[in-house]
Amino acid sequence: MKAMREQIIYSFDYCANNMPSYKSPEQLYNNILPYLTYKNDPPGIELLQSAPTLFENNYWGIPGAGDCDCFVILICSMCAVNKIGKQRIVLAGRTKEAPVHIWSEIYFNGSWYAMDMTQKLFNSTRKYKYIQYLDI
Repeated sequence: MKAMREQIIYSFDYCANNMPSYKSPEQLYNNILPYLTYKNDPPGIELLQSAPTLFENNYWGIPGAGDCDCFVILICSMCAVNKIGKQRIVLAGRTKEAPVHIWSEIYFNGSWYAMDMTQKLFNSTRKYKYIQYLDI
């Protein structure tokens, strides 16, 4: 989680200077989603791409290609730069010891909204037996 936090902070300048501004989580979600492509991490590597790497120097050679943790880095950075609510990270899995998915949630106008960029619809997630919330 420390490495993700570092990548989120590192992404602030890029998001502020190279990405559009947004006023709500839903607007951000709907406008960013078409630019993202889900790609599993390479075998044996936990790839954490910052926003500039995700879009400009992508491991896969495809701008916007990454996995759920890369998308969390982007969304948390974008929300912080655009001052869209409070962010937290959600770890999800089938067992307590082994999370298999991660997404961000944004507290905005009195409600939490899921920003799972692997989903096609805003504020939607898949069901998991175990959920852990981490403030950032």
